[in-house]
Amino acid sequence: MSDQIPEGVKRVKLWDIGLRLFHWSLAICVCAAWYLGQFGPNIMTLHFYVGYTVIALLVFRVVWGLVGPAPARFSHFIYGPATTARYVATLKDRKPSYWPGHNPVGALSVFALLAALIIQVSTGLFADPDDYINVGPLADMVSSETNRTATWVHNRVKWLILVLVLLHIAAIVFYKRYKGENLVTPMITGWKLVRQPKD
Repeated sequence: MSDQIPEGVKRVKLWDIGLRLFHWSLAICVCAAWYLGQFGPNIMTLHFYVGYTVIALLVFRVVWGLVGPAPARFSHFIYGPATTARYVATLKDRKPSYWPGHNPVGALSVFALLAALIIQVSTGLFADPDDYINVGPLADMVSSETNRTATWVHNRVKWLILVLVLLHIAAIVFYKRYKGENLVTPMITGWKLVRQPKD
């Protein structure tokens, strides 16, 4: 098996169990919340419970991004414009990048999705759709104008989240089919082929 690994590349344990559980739990909960919000029952109790779970997962990710293992920390995948531009120029190459963690484009995706989800769960807490049933738990703490704004934003950011999720899936397919790099298995096992730095 080891003789199949290209020169200058090493199989390393990259993603810790906490990050992997977070990733798959968030994927399930976001899909469930989106579906329940769009097609679920009129009384959205389940949508609320899944939303609370997303909040807990996001809190974990923020904490893990500050104090977790190095590959999970935000500081590990904050890249400048030059690094990002150089990486984007390599996307046309039909070969794996073996990037040691989130690559610059993937990092942008992570931050965009986290930001969209934080906005979504925050506005959900204050939303009041005027049906007197599906009222956010903190809706009575703000003005009716803020309720309406939160509801408006909540009903539109869900489409941004859908686009980001679809782009994420498209990127996985692109890397697998075009660049020959499997990004799914490492997020299951934790092990990934990583390019080693040159001496």
